[in-house]
Amino acid sequence: MLQVRIHGRGGQGVVTAAELLAQAGFDEKKHAQAFPSFGSERTGAPVVAFCRISKTPIRSREPIANPDALIIQDATLLKQIDVFGGLVRNGFVIINSKASREDLGISDAIAADSRLIIVPATEIAMEHLGRPVPNAVLLGAFSAFTNEISLKSVVDAISEKFKPKIAEANAKAAQVAFDYVKEMVAANA
Repeated sequence: MLQVRIHGRGGQGVVTAAELLAQAGFDEKKHAQAFPSFGSERTGAPVVAFCRISKTPIRSREPIANPDALIIQDATLLKQIDVFGGLVRNGFVIINSKASREDLGISDAIAADSRLIIVPATEIAMEHLGRPVPNAVLLGAFSAFTNEISLKSVVDAISEKFKPKIAEANAKAAQVAFDYVKEMVAANA
């Protein structure tokens, strides 16, 4: 079972990201679930959402304490809460930022065997959507980085969720992030 924890702030589409990821899993004939965890429900407040995807039925319903993958939609949370808590050995970490690992100050916070990619998702979203909503962008990055869900399934989930014009812009942004990550991975291979 793949367990994903998504951290962000209210208004960034954290809950929608989990729902889209679960839908992408369903589209691939897998079992999936998505659910949020809110503190104060207001724009800008920290939000966490969870997604599980499995080839077999999912019985667990509790929050994900030991994620296989983290998607961090807002790098300011790195200094506020323990976003890396419970990350499994060799887990995937995708961070929305333009800064380097060193500039983010996470070299000691994340295990050396974790797989990390930093994606300028907000900038990609602004370019393609005109809004700083990085969720679809980061799902494109997730698809490329983990190879757990296809980009086609992500795009299909986006198309099912949004009206055509918004879906098209989000799908394009997801594709750009997918290509960005594939290029970064190939350059570091």
